[in-house]
Amino acid sequence: MPTVEELYRNYGILADATEQVGQHKDAYQVILDGVKGGTKEKRLAAQFIPKFFKHFPELADSAINAQLDLCEDEDVSIRRQAIKELPQFATGENLPRVADILTQLLQTDDSAEFNLVNNALLSIFKMDAKGTLGGLFSQILQGEDIVRERAIKFLSTKLKTLPDEVLTKEVEELILTESKKVLEDVTGEEFVLFMKILSGLKSLQTVSGRQQLVELVAEQADLEQTFNPSDPDCVDRLLQCTRQAVPLFSKNVHSTRFVTYFCEQVLPNLGTLTTPVEGLDIQLEVLKLLAEMSSFCGDMEKLETNLRKLFDKLLEYMPLPPEEAENGENAGNEEPKLQFSYVECLLYSFHQLGRKLPDFLTAKLNAEKLKDFKIRLQYFARGLQVYIRQLRLALQGKTGEALKTEENKIKVVALKITNNINVLIKDLFHIPPSYKSTVTLSWKPVQKVEIGQKRASEDTTSGSPPKKSSAGPKRDARQIYNPPSGKYSSNLGNFNYAP
Repeated sequence: MPTVEELYRNYGILADATEQVGQHKDAYQVILDGVKGGTKEKRLAAQFIPKFFKHFPELADSAINAQLDLCEDEDVSIRRQAIKELPQFATGENLPRVADILTQLLQTDDSAEFNLVNNALLSIFKMDAKGTLGGLFSQILQGEDIVRERAIKFLSTKLKTLPDEVLTKEVEELILTESKKVLEDVTGEEFVLFMKILSGLKSLQTVSGRQQLVELVAEQADLEQTFNPSDPDCVDRLLQCTRQAVPLFSKNVHSTRFVTYFCEQVLPNLGTLTTPVEGLDIQLEVLKLLAEMSSFCGDMEKLETNLRKLFDKLLEYMPLPPEEAENGENAGNEEPKLQFSYVECLLYSFHQLGRKLPDFLTAKLNAEKLKDFKIRLQYFARGLQVYIRQLRLALQGKTGEALKTEENKIKVVALKITNNINVLIKDLFHIPPSYKSTVTLSWKPVQKVEIGQKRASEDTTSGSPPKKSSAGPKRDARQIYNPPSGKYSSNLGNFNYAP
């Protein structure tokens, strides 16, 4: 094993040789042997090996292996020095190997070391993005769980920081191709991260690009399979995938396939859904997603069938008035409970799809059924007006901090819900029923309109939903999917709006 003095002496030989450095193979071998020495020798080797690496291609494997040994040394200062110098080995065909090594090193628990690995990966990314992606995706597909997890997170956070000249169209195509391979077997959290990665690519910002992403999500959601309401994994997968699809829909990227699946497979089973998350109102969650998607349907082969299923489900939440006894009192013990949250979603979805078949209520239903619906609407509207008055009275004169209490926040949302239902019911009371009014769903932010700018009906109901949490396709049993939490699910309250 060479001493510190011998390492310096051989370094001097190589440094002084200038253009003839490649002729001093023995001197470089001495420096390579420095990895077998003590702490001081190893630190010098970590600096000297990469400095002359390019001059000795026949020793490339030995040099990379020697540096890798130093990257795994017990002494953290030696590891940090060795990692810092790794990008110097990323030349030609060695680059994917270096990327692979650096990706594996992401598993470190030392924060300074972890930052060095990130910086090193970024630096070689700028040298050769495709080669670096090869190393990253190799570990994502075949590496240990912790390496896979951190490599995915690296891509989701760092890609957006790279300049356009690095993320070329070819590079983005490679990311899409490799991502599709990974998406064949992912956890929920991984799926969300990959959707973040892909939706951030410039080449997928176009209408055709967004359509590709919707098709990708539809595939993950297993929309070709029969829905199993009693399987929490099946329910969860559909919900999480749909959450990823919703922000992609627009007037040019249609939600038709998802809406049809919800109407055909999910609505008939709404009451038997197994919730994947304790405390989550799964029925309300499904209805909210359906409402958000209903604005963006294109031509629909089964429009009338879907409208009928929506209509039938809406009737379940719009009760008939209780029968009166001879003395004019209610024959029943209590009036039906009005579930305003559910009705807002269903009525809005029906209103959106009804625009595409405006004669559905008049020409497609028999007179008796239409009469029954009008009675239900009228009864619901009466209860609605009572509750709206109560809410306005409770909120009257309250501003600023007073409106920020939890109780008043609930009342404000309740007022939005009831006002929305009121507008939609008025439309349906027209003769013939009208579908012209636009409302902003109660859980979505009101969009500000500049003076002089017309509010387009498509835009009043679009807008981005709250941040999404995990979606859940597959990935083997070694990784258990964590149920959604955070901003999205914490806002899912099942408010009891009894008038």
